Amino acid sequence: MASSDETPGVMPGQGPTVGKPMTVGSQMLDKGAQMLQSIKPVKQMKQHVCTFAMYSHDMNRQIETHHYVTRLNQDFLQCAVYDSDDSTARLIGVEYIISDRIFENLPPDEQKLWHSHAYEIKSGLWVNPRVPEMLQKTELRNLAKTYGKFWCTWQVDRGDVLPLGAPALMMSPQEVNLGMVKPELLHKRDSKYKLSSDDLKKSRVDIEEPEMINAVADYWKHSGKGFAVDIEQTEMKRNAPFP
Repeated sequence: MASSDETPGVMPGQGPTVGKPMTVGSQMLDKGAQMLQSIKPVKQMKQHVCTFAMYSHDMNRQIETHHYVTRLNQDFLQCAVYDSDDSTARLIGVEYIISDRIFENLPPDEQKLWHSHAYEIKSGLWVNPRVPEMLQKTELRNLAKTYGKFWCTWQVDRGDVLPLGAPALMMSPQEVNLGMVKPELLHKRDSKYKLSSDDLKKSRVDIEEPEMINAVADYWKHSGKGFAVDIEQTEMKRNAPFP
């Protein structure tokens, strides 16, 4: 099964996600665990970023994404990606963000899976909702030089009520052909947060673009080809007979 398969069949259940309502017992357990456990990794998420992404195998499919960002160090960020910022948001994937210094040391075949962020930042597509622009200017300057690898594990845009099939590699918006974000998506996002991407673009003119964006990143731009993940049966590596 590939990430580019047709829409899966209808799943049982109603609403955006399959399942019964939470029981009182489950709610009590969650409350108790919340009081007793530290949940340290989750508490390291310090930023909420809203932007857009396209499927590598079908860039006509574009989605709004909400990244909850953890900084592991100055060169490496990791993001839990959701389909909204609501309390019922669905976890749809993960993105890793690395500095250009780290990216340049990756082998070429690995670099093909990554996308650049310069256009996303400069064009005002990448926003930290409700955070004043001046407070995030330094961060934006650094992010303009980074690269990301984003795997989508739940294709909610095609109506999946469960995470189905293989993960899909996602690409970043770019100022060429299929890389342009659809106006209706952008208008919807800007209206929600009462902001103007055009105004943000003007305010970010002074953010320097990288001297060089590695040509192997954003691979589709010069190759015209994307990537899809296939699931195939294979022999297990084992030290003992099965079963």
